[in-house]
Amino acid sequence: MKKRLSIFTCVLSLAFVTGCGFTGEEVARLPINQISTGDDTLFIKEATLDLKKDEEIAIWSDMDIEYEGDVALRFKIEILINGEVFGGLEIDPTDKNITIGEVKTSFMGKTNWSFTGKNSELQIEDDGSYTFRGILLASENPSLKVKKAEIVLKK
Repeated sequence: MKKRLSIFTCVLSLAFVTGCGFTGEEVARLPINQISTGDDTLFIKEATLDLKKDEEIAIWSDMDIEYEGDVALRFKIEILINGEVFGGLEIDPTDKNITIGEVKTSFMGKTNWSFTGKNSELQIEDDGSYTFRGILLASENPSLKVKKAEIVLKK
């Protein structure tokens, strides 16, 4: 029994270490969790990281939503380097190349969907202080309920 338990512990430990290496280490999270609908209702979250040239930042989304019919979502991310606007990107959180823990159920037109997914990567070109500012936009759908909508930055 002890031998089986220690083998199980080793396998579990290996899976945990491999999983962390596979997905990267979380270095920041932008807990937006609300839809921005216009200039009067912008829900901006930001995080600042000191990054070095040639580091790679993976952009993930951590979502839990509920809606009827169809909905389109977009994270808009503005990137500043040392306080100066550098650029930005738009990400569809449902367009992911790696997915973890996805659960999607649809019944009688109502969808519940939660997942964590890798959406994009950013190669750092210069050392500096990088600020990531994000908002969430959505197509018009009054049934949409956002339980969680977060941008996760990983190295």
